[in-house]
Amino acid sequence: MLLVTGAAGFIGSNVVAALNEAGRTDIAVNDIVGADAKWRNLAKRQIADVVPPAELMRWLDGRKLDAVIHMGAISDTTVTDADLVLETNFRLSRRLLDWCTGSRTPFIYASSAATYGDGSAGFEDDWSPEALKKLAPMNLYGWSKHLFDLLVADRAVKKEKLPPQWCGLKFFNVFGPNEYHKGEMMSLAAKRFDDVKQGRTVRLFKSHKPGIADGDQRRDFIYIDDAVAVVRWLLASPQVSGIFNVGTGQARSFRDLISALFRAMGREPSIEYVDMPEAIRGQYQYFTQARVENIRRAGYNGGFTPLEDAVEQYATRFLAAQDSYR
Repeated sequence: MLLVTGAAGFIGSNVVAALNEAGRTDIAVNDIVGADAKWRNLAKRQIADVVPPAELMRWLDGRKLDAVIHMGAISDTTVTDADLVLETNFRLSRRLLDWCTGSRTPFIYASSAATYGDGSAGFEDDWSPEALKKLAPMNLYGWSKHLFDLLVADRAVKKEKLPPQWCGLKFFNVFGPNEYHKGEMMSLAAKRFDDVKQGRTVRLFKSHKPGIADGDQRRDFIYIDDAVAVVRWLLASPQVSGIFNVGTGQARSFRDLISALFRAMGREPSIEYVDMPEAIRGQYQYFTQARVENIRRAGYNGGFTPLEDAVEQYATRFLAAQDSYR
């Protein structure tokens, strides 16, 4: 049996879908589904158990699992309750790490590119404690993930006990189906799809940085299928441990993303550039791009879907469909 935490969330539900498609139904899912439509992320899936977060550690007691895939977290960067974020993102992760260490269970967990902060220290997934300590996350979410990366890396360097396989995944800008419950935290493709479908002009931020054109702020956009493929490869590669970037290695602009969305819907791009609010200008990231050499050296040879193809697939197969869920 496998355990997937955060299984009703965006990445977690896509991991469960991929496991089902690979023939696995012995999956226990752990999440807070709530009273909104988040349950729809799992509505097409076959699972073996649903474990409420409050019961998780009791449920684990005495069990034997093939792996724990820990995708659960408070990922909303606007949340300001530090105690809640640390309990969920750091302390629960530590308890799961300790359980996997004691039970000799492979442990794959979600870190985040938010640990890199403004990117001034680069995007090299060097997980030595010395390198990690140079990073300065800009928000509470990124800091909570960074704290856990530091804890795991410190144990590894000191040769303390760890699970037989441990992997942290620094996800960059993942987009795709089942992100609809995230509200303002959804990808720009999902948030602006209705505007594009109706032929309305899409607004993007002007650049307030010399040498960078309006709309040319860049992110490493990675389609959800490619991110999940890395998780599946790790499950099949128990010899691999470490903290790895999960991105394409190629930054693309928000203008590229929205233009691809217009063209996927058979329309010419219509984009208007507006001033960025002054409140966020000083902390706005203009560029993120994953270094992917480490995951390649570890043996991963999967490709990454080009942005235009990924946007077209997302728009036509999901966003434009009557049922947009995977």
